[in-house]
Amino acid sequence: MIRVGVVGASGWADSSHLPALTALEMFDVTAVATTNQASADRAAANHGVRHAFADAGELIAHPEVDLVVVSVKASGHAAVIKAALDAGKHVVSEWPLGVDAAEAGELTEAATAAGVVHAVVLQGHHSPSARFAADLLADGRIGRLESVALVAEGAPWGGSRIWPNLVFGLDPAEGTSILTIMAGHFLAALERVAGPLTEVSARLPRTHDRVLVAGTQRTVPNATPSHVLLHGLLASGATASVAVHGGNGPARYGFRLELVGSDATLIATPARPGTFIHWDDWDIRIGDEALAVPDTYRTVPAGIRVGPPANIAALYQEVARAITEARQPHPGFEAALRHHRLLATIEQSAADGIVRYIS
Repeated sequence: MIRVGVVGASGWADSSHLPALTALEMFDVTAVATTNQASADRAAANHGVRHAFADAGELIAHPEVDLVVVSVKASGHAAVIKAALDAGKHVVSEWPLGVDAAEAGELTEAATAAGVVHAVVLQGHHSPSARFAADLLADGRIGRLESVALVAEGAPWGGSRIWPNLVFGLDPAEGTSILTIMAGHFLAALERVAGPLTEVSARLPRTHDRVLVAGTQRTVPNATPSHVLLHGLLASGATASVAVHGGNGPARYGFRLELVGSDATLIATPARPGTFIHWDDWDIRIGDEALAVPDTYRTVPAGIRVGPPANIAALYQEVARAITEARQPHPGFEAALRHHRLLATIEQSAADGIVRYIS
């Protein structure tokens, strides 16, 4: 049994990580931590957890915690991850790993030196639909892949207004924007299907220098992009075109992914319109043929809700196997660092207007 402590249990983790972990028999959630004791107590009571803390350090030091889940703001990741590594605990970090590629590099180096298991939550890697689409390509169902096009909605980022709880992300130093969060996840899903990008030419237009805080008359300065636009090449030689459009939401169509092969075209759209590419099931078609994702691609217990809880549960299954087999899971911190470098390359290309190669 792997004993887990969740830091940031009252936010995103409450509807994703905790339902996933409590449904998996190889894990025992023994502790939660939030920024205050009252919310920590509520999270513990809601999920049947024994220990609740208002201090992440106390959770990390607790002898009944083997694995620390880090689900706080990106700017708070480094401190919690370093403390967990110093304590010799395994770590699962929400994406992004750090606020930028430099911080991600430091955390990856520290995790390697600590000799613990480390993983990052890029849900697209474990999406049954993305894995099935990748296998369709590998099996030659559309012939040789020639081009990829992804158009996706990035709301609630990039619009003329923003929710009060997301205002912090308008500061690039927070590492939370339409590029890092939305495009970051979307590109991870695309690469899971079609293979890695090797070069990009990008634009990051900022449509709004100030945005309205929703529900108020107050505007705040914005220094983050409104949209993410890029062209590039994949390792296979296929071309890639990606447009992530910011907006106020709610999302209307979600995404459309087209994989054009020498023999046929695969088109994927969300099974529930308006959902993100890394969250939910896809409707997949090759020509006029609709293809259902086989049940063999769904590895988690049937009671776990489709979407983020199921995809995150699949990651935890991989983490459990990695701990048992004394190896690193995928995606680990090294994969996260490579993805951070991809986003940094997009920023560099947008800044200088030239094609950049991904290291």
